[in-house]
Amino acid sequence: MTTTTTDIRLVVLDMAGTTVADGGLVERAFDTAARELGVEPGTDDHAEKLAYVRATMGESKISVFRHLFGDEDRAQRANAAFEKAYGELVDGGLIAPVPGARETIEELTAQGRTVVLTTGFARVTQDAILGALGWQGLVPLTLCPADAGGRGRPYPDMVLEAFLRTKAAESVAQVAVVGDTSYDVLSGVRAGAGLVAGVRTGAHGDDAFRAAGATHVLDSVADLPALLQGAG
Repeated sequence: MTTTTTDIRLVVLDMAGTTVADGGLVERAFDTAARELGVEPGTDDHAEKLAYVRATMGESKISVFRHLFGDEDRAQRANAAFEKAYGELVDGGLIAPVPGARETIEELTAQGRTVVLTTGFARVTQDAILGALGWQGLVPLTLCPADAGGRGRPYPDMVLEAFLRTKAAESVAQVAVVGDTSYDVLSGVRAGAGLVAGVRTGAHGDDAFRAAGATHVLDSVADLPALLQGAG
């Protein structure tokens, strides 16, 4: 079945880097978490771990910390410190919508499509971001990895959870997945989404998007409504 862009009924959008500009807060929060675990800035260990954090932007944060710190107790400690630090930065007013993001969500909704916001952060952090932006109630559903059984990106679970919960689409071919990382793209491809787009406002670039299987690459999520109306 060939899906045209106008057939898309469900749009699954990433948050940080895609609809939310956080100005590198992930790295600042990682520094706090790393110190909690005795990893000091300026060391080779810190540099290696930070490089991994950058490479895996978009992945569930607890999965990242499990890889970095090995045992579950240390991973949970790092994750808790990260979420606390990120939440405090959010509360300090250090995030903003990507230009045109809210208008994009409202336009997609006006087109009759259902929009779901997803994240690799924990629910407490996702709620802090939504609260700071005044986005509570902007979309009918927001999902974090725990809402989809615990597996975040690059697994397809959050996309499929959005498909199952909203019942907005008859087939996964009517789903669009949009994000700023190769992990977002890969989750969309694995879910069988009819449109999978990378956006250039965040962590990864065109080569990573294409390698992961993106069907489209956009300058910004703000370009999405026109694309889905058949202008792209």
